[in-house]
Amino acid sequence: MKKQKMVWKQWFALLVMAMGLATACAPKAPEADGTQTSVSQQVTEQAEEEETQAAGEREELISGVPDYGDVANWAFWEPEEDSKTADVFFICPSVYGGSEDACNMSLSDDDTKESFVGAIRMEKGIYDGDSRFFAPYYRQIGLNVYEMDAADREPYLDIAYEDVKAAFEYYWENENHGRPIILAGFSQGADLSIRLMKDCFASQELMDQLVACYAIGWSITEEEISQYPHLRVAAGADDTGVIVSFNSEAESVGDSLMIPAGTKTLAINPLNWKTDGTAADKSLNLGACFTNYSGEITSEIPELTGAYIDPERGALKVTDVTPEEYPAGLSIFEDGVYHLYDYQFFYRNLQENVKTRIDAFLGAEAQ
Repeated sequence: MKKQKMVWKQWFALLVMAMGLATACAPKAPEADGTQTSVSQQVTEQAEEEETQAAGEREELISGVPDYGDVANWAFWEPEEDSKTADVFFICPSVYGGSEDACNMSLSDDDTKESFVGAIRMEKGIYDGDSRFFAPYYRQIGLNVYEMDAADREPYLDIAYEDVKAAFEYYWENENHGRPIILAGFSQGADLSIRLMKDCFASQELMDQLVACYAIGWSITEEEISQYPHLRVAAGADDTGVIVSFNSEAESVGDSLMIPAGTKTLAINPLNWKTDGTAADKSLNLGACFTNYSGEITSEIPELTGAYIDPERGALKVTDVTPEEYPAGLSIFEDGVYHLYDYQFFYRNLQENVKTRIDAFLGAEAQ
């Protein structure tokens, strides 16, 4: 047990880093060398360097979307694995902290791009068993933007979505060739997945190729479904052309960034694949898996937790664990919001379900 706790702490530190909790946005203090003049000079040089970098990032945002015909603008581009049955288009979660000068990630920021790739690898193993994998770099919003009111976030989210849509359209027009599609994302990536579903998947041709959209860690409401009638939320383990979504939290939580108080989201329980309040015992949990930046599973705990859908909020209430064991980890969440663990708590169940839905899609297609 002691060793398991140590592995868990190492994974948690890594995940918090992946979600952009670093204080890298703050300028580093220069090291004193014993003279006031040298300190002042270092401060001046650092300020000039930061202003030059900020100016470059502002210019990048003005210049428009990346050229997705250039493979360098993809974190993952795997067209060569033609023997695989389906394609996954994956949208990375938040890894960029943001700064006063740049609320959207710069695509020339190599350090953040390294975290971008690492964060995707932490979840990639759920999806790529029998699928080619595509994931674009995009000018995602920083975590600082989530501290704004929802309406104030939109101009920055528009920039992020503009990139994601352009990347998806490039993939669709140049690489898909009629293959089944899994659209997937986590957190900010889930939000952008839902936006892509509303926009591009109004096309019947695209909808006919959709295995499922795994929009995990963001909410979708009945009002949105009414407004976009081509959208359907998952109702079972093997329906296709649907949105699979849930947000994990402790039983005591009544408000969060993903599900504000007074909101009800639509969700499905990844342990029993029910949308009502039927509780799923932890014996149904095939394995919680904690992964590193290489995508390796560093710790696996079968039967870690049970869960049920809260009838008031639509949240996935997670049992058998505590906020002390699994802290929120980010200042934008209160303890008891298990957002960072949405994929990790239910890793093996999600992995199995991706295969189940692909098989169901192919079976229906063959009939």
